[in-house]
Amino acid sequence: MTAVEYEDNESKFIRKAKENPFVPAGMLGFFAIVAYRLMKMKNRGDTKMSVHLIHMRVAAQGFVVGAMTLGVVYSMYKEYILKPAEAQKALEQKALEK
Repeated sequence: MTAVEYEDNESKFIRKAKENPFVPAGMLGFFAIVAYRLMKMKNRGDTKMSVHLIHMRVAAQGFVVGAMTLGVVYSMYKEYILKPAEAQKALEQKALEK
């Protein structure tokens, strides 16, 4: 991979992160939960390893699904509430100019 291709991929990721900021937040939360639960593993007490891992997976997946849901709601808000309001303001401004 050349330096130019690497830069293109990096800028693409940054651009996508700016378009939908909940994806990197979901990824960050996923890794944070997994890291926390892995550190907590030695203090799990009588809980079986499989149960502990299942709880870790469910918590991490729940965070990611929540972030995705917030992202969809945010994009719907931008698309169906903010854009029509901006279009209405533009029409009103155009009518005032005439």
